[in-house]
Amino acid sequence: MNIEGESKYILAPDVIRGGLVSPLIKKGELRGVIYLPWIVVSMLEREAKSDEIAKERILNELSRIKKYSEDEGLELKYINRDTSYSGDIYHYLLNLSIEREAIILTSDIDKARLLDALGAKVKFIARIRGDKPRVSEFFDGDTMSVHLKEGVPPRAKKGKPGKWIYVDLDERPLTREDLEDIVDEILEFSKLDENSFIESKGKGVTIVQMRDYRVIIARPPFSDGYEVTAVRPIKKLKLEDYNLPNSLINRFRERAEGILIAGAPGEGKSTFSQALAEFYRSLGKVVKTIESPRDLQLPPDITQYSKNYSDEKEIYDIMLLSRPDYTIFDEMRTTEDFKLFIDLRLAGVGMVGVVHAARPIDAVQRFVERLELGMIPSVLDTVIFLEGGEVVKVYEVSMAARVPHGLMKEELSRPVVEVRDFFTKKVEYEFYVFGRRVFVIPVGKPTYGYTGYRDTPSRIEEAIRSELGDLGDDIEVKMISDRQALIFVPPWGYRQVKRTLKSKARRIKKKYGVKIDVEPMIGFEEP
Repeated sequence: MNIEGESKYILAPDVIRGGLVSPLIKKGELRGVIYLPWIVVSMLEREAKSDEIAKERILNELSRIKKYSEDEGLELKYINRDTSYSGDIYHYLLNLSIEREAIILTSDIDKARLLDALGAKVKFIARIRGDKPRVSEFFDGDTMSVHLKEGVPPRAKKGKPGKWIYVDLDERPLTREDLEDIVDEILEFSKLDENSFIESKGKGVTIVQMRDYRVIIARPPFSDGYEVTAVRPIKKLKLEDYNLPNSLINRFRERAEGILIAGAPGEGKSTFSQALAEFYRSLGKVVKTIESPRDLQLPPDITQYSKNYSDEKEIYDIMLLSRPDYTIFDEMRTTEDFKLFIDLRLAGVGMVGVVHAARPIDAVQRFVERLELGMIPSVLDTVIFLEGGEVVKVYEVSMAARVPHGLMKEELSRPVVEVRDFFTKKVEYEFYVFGRRVFVIPVGKPTYGYTGYRDTPSRIEEAIRSELGDLGDDIEVKMISDRQALIFVPPWGYRQVKRTLKSKARRIKKKYGVKIDVEPMIGFEEP
């Protein structure tokens, strides 16, 4: 800001609270007379009594204003000693501005716009110096998230989903004043930037979507101190970047309409859901999202709805009226979220839900208490489990009528929900009702915890068989990524192969760049 010539200024409380006036005086950007109404001083005094940190900031700024005004030849006048006014302080400043023909200095963009519309002379003083808030300066190309808290040095997670490290960015602990400045900048930027907004605001917690950054701000009494957590996607991927088998791509294209994307926090679920949303968009489908907060990075023709600004009934009605082919629900946490997913799916909307789960089967189990067992396959048909940003397990869910695993008598035949490994087509879990209880039964041993088999060249599999010599004829080799192979071994060769691999695994990894893991074949336990 540069104000030429001599003028008269009135200080709003926010510019004093934010320490924004003294730097302008020191730089010579203000010339003339500064009016400081006693009602503003009284208001700040009341704030200072309830907050020691605020008291220090306010008193320091008032002292600097006085000192710099004397140094720079400005006249500082305390005016209107009557502090009995009980209305809105900015209405008071509006009248004072008109009366004194003075410019109101404020750092609140909304107040600045209102005062200008009402005919006052007003100058907006931005906290942000440059085109982005200071919190973005903590990020580099490898930073996933930044964690700032008063009394603690700034820290960051660097790397990629599943493979990251937690590092200190500075040795100096942040003060509450540091955090307040950072928070003020973030909130101001969210109002000024057309691609940023405040997603939700509660007592002690605020969630902001600041361009590509999702920022969670916590304050006392919600937290034990000021805390800012900023998260940014490392990169944006397309579905083809995951190198998924054609069989899975075809399922997305032709059959999957009730999809769960599951995994632990920070394992790449949202990144995959973005890729899937754009995949459906490329097929000419109408795609919408339900988010809380809205932080998926998607093209403008995919409408993003906020769950924070509407209830389940309103979203349900909007979805049916706007007729999307697919809806991405990121993230599902509460029973109301699952109910909305179920209702929309049963209404014929293709649904993709993002859920937290430690194991792939846990994602399915979260529906058991919320839905009649026989309805699960009508709502849920495909489960995608991610770990370290990779698809490591895929389940398909279906219904059959037969005797459940572990039961013997034919008269015990009943509907069974089957959860199959999508690639091997082998049932790994069964859900069925016996009496009044729902039983979840593992069937044999899962083929592997991470069965995202890839279309990798068969020559690598054959080369591994060759390295294993005579045992190569009895084993089954599956490439689960371009750098990892899984060997299924029959029970009669399990121990021998494990011993053999101790000496050969290093050679295979060095020669082919492929890591080897060994598992017994389905239905067999380790001898």
